Amino acid sequence: MADKKLAVRMRNISKSFGQVQANSNVSLDIYRGEILALLGENGSGKTTLMNMLSGIYFPDSGSIEIDGKPVVIGSPKDAFDHGVGMIHQHFKLVNVFTAAENIVLGLKEPGPFDIQAAAERIRKICDSYGFDVDPNQKVYDMSVSQKQTVEIVKLLYRGAEILILDEPTAVLTPQETDKLFAVLRNMRDAGKAIIIITHKLHEVQDISDRVVVLRKGEYVGEMITAESTTEEMTTMMVGHQVELNIERPRPINPKRRVRVHGLTVRNNEGVLKLDNVSFSVYSGEILGIAGISGSGQKELLEAIAGLQPVEIGSIEYVNDDGTIDQLIGKDPLEIASMGVALSFVPEDRLGMGLVASMDLTDNMMLRSFRDGPSPFFTDRTAPKKLAEKVVEELEVNTNSIDTPVRRLSGGNVQKVLVGREISSSPTVLLTAYAVRGLDVNSSYMIYDLLNKQKANGTAVVYVGEDLDVLLELCDRILVLCGGKVSGIVDGRYTSKNEVGLMMTKLGGGKA
Repeated sequence: MADKKLAVRMRNISKSFGQVQANSNVSLDIYRGEILALLGENGSGKTTLMNMLSGIYFPDSGSIEIDGKPVVIGSPKDAFDHGVGMIHQHFKLVNVFTAAENIVLGLKEPGPFDIQAAAERIRKICDSYGFDVDPNQKVYDMSVSQKQTVEIVKLLYRGAEILILDEPTAVLTPQETDKLFAVLRNMRDAGKAIIIITHKLHEVQDISDRVVVLRKGEYVGEMITAESTTEEMTTMMVGHQVELNIERPRPINPKRRVRVHGLTVRNNEGVLKLDNVSFSVYSGEILGIAGISGSGQKELLEAIAGLQPVEIGSIEYVNDDGTIDQLIGKDPLEIASMGVALSFVPEDRLGMGLVASMDLTDNMMLRSFRDGPSPFFTDRTAPKKLAEKVVEELEVNTNSIDTPVRRLSGGNVQKVLVGREISSSPTVLLTAYAVRGLDVNSSYMIYDLLNKQKANGTAVVYVGEDLDVLLELCDRILVLCGGKVSGIVDGRYTSKNEVGLMMTKLGGGKA
């Protein structure tokens, strides 16, 4: 990198939280005029390292230099003062404010405040890099992509020269991702230093110039992106070779298992979330659900699982003998008592799926405690064996099955939840973002588990945000747009572009 100017030098950075060593003697160089991808498995310390550069955490030891000068970054304000800004997965915007009001919020500038002058400066920044932002638009009227753009412009307005983006494409359509990448390239070419944290290897190859890999909190190496393959990146991340092919056997003797017809759902505030949704799920298939975040995916799965009140419509479960059970109006316990073997992996892992303060065995027992001899005396033997099996087969990183779930990383919590739900041998398996936040190795374990369920004749519903995975894993893909079905397509023959357009515009195919 002799032709590049060094922006950041981090040396021997260490950080621990209690007994957990998040980073250990990590040294990292970041250059102006490059896009650096930071890769690693769950718990490898990527976000922690960048949180120290952006002032959210303070390192236990080590040093940071910016533009060749030693600095102490003890807060996000210190980071801003040194030109460092970080955009997190969850945006920090005030919904009732305009873009301009959010961008200048908290700034102290000399003289009387002039929102029109601020808006004009915002327009100049947007013109410089190719952003599409209306300074006067309210945040509550914006798409996810527009909100993210406001966050980036907010940093540039404050003079950021070093920008960190944590999972920047997690909830973007392919078209929105292309726009974002075009802007990031413009920023790179203007001399900014850009760091992205992501799990999407195909995007790493598309957008980054250099890749740095962390493993178990330590720096293990780097590579020039143009000279590397996704297989080489994965091997460096995991420490051994991982097969990056998702199998998709054709469904064997598929039979209709669940029929949803005319489903209309409103949330607690009365906002329409699902509007006249109809489709069927078949045994031995994986039905993917695609859509921009908030398009009704959560409400759809919760309605089928008996957790969401339904305004209009029907949800029918078709038994092996052809008889039909109506699931509308039934809670999960009533659905189970009807003999319907339905499992649900919710989006909210610790809010709905697991109890944070309980250990692995007790969380496994949540599914089986009613099978004990009485409500007061439960059999822990089977749940304990299941906990041990899940830890071993899914490689859950924990010191003991007696560890409270709250002490596990997000990825390991997800493995525990998926393992528990699959263990019940369901005929219908509903999964909401089953691999969100998981590294490559763990994600492929989950894909393999879902395919095994499919081979067993289970009807699998997979809500996902990575279109590449949806196109590789799913037999059919139902696309939601604004709570309506904009189409159902065959996963083998559709394209990322086609699904992306259906996510933002009603109208599409049927399969």
